[in-house]
Amino acid sequence: MRVKSIVAVTAIIAMLLGSGAIADEHGVAWNSLNAEQQQVLNRFAESWDSLPAERQLRLSRGAERWASMTPQQREQAQGRFSRWRELPDDRRRQIRDRWQEFQNLPPDERRRIRENYQRYRNLSPDQQQQLRDRFHRMTPEQRDRLRERFRDMTPEQRQRVRDRMQRDRRG
Repeated sequence: MRVKSIVAVTAIIAMLLGSGAIADEHGVAWNSLNAEQQQVLNRFAESWDSLPAERQLRLSRGAERWASMTPQQREQAQGRFSRWRELPDDRRRQIRDRWQEFQNLPPDERRRIRENYQRYRNLSPDQQQQLRDRFHRMTPEQRDRLRERFRDMTPEQRQRVRDRMQRDRRG
């Protein structure tokens, strides 16, 4: 699966798990939801009280986020969710596991990963493809060594490597 898709799915999961209203051990009362949240969650109205407290909280946060989205953002989110539902169960489980691993990382490591992903997103499609091709041509051992080397570098060292790679690509 392409990195873009994985990040999109991760964003949906983050949206569902993100911060928002606080529930007590009894959950989120239907009456405590605002009108927009109730409209978004209307299909759960009849069974709301029987949902686990954690699910109520996730749904209320997701509805709050949904209500704040632009029509374009909603359309994009619907597309990502449709692709998510089409994934086989084992793939979704794998993505959830990876998300949990990410959440368990120290904050500075999560920040570093987000920054690296943003740099990747800022590359042209051709540069992204070249990077993917180069990575796929590596042996698993080479990939592990590369990850380990990069992980052990300081931010300044990583930037020097990136600068050198940019110069090498230009010729």
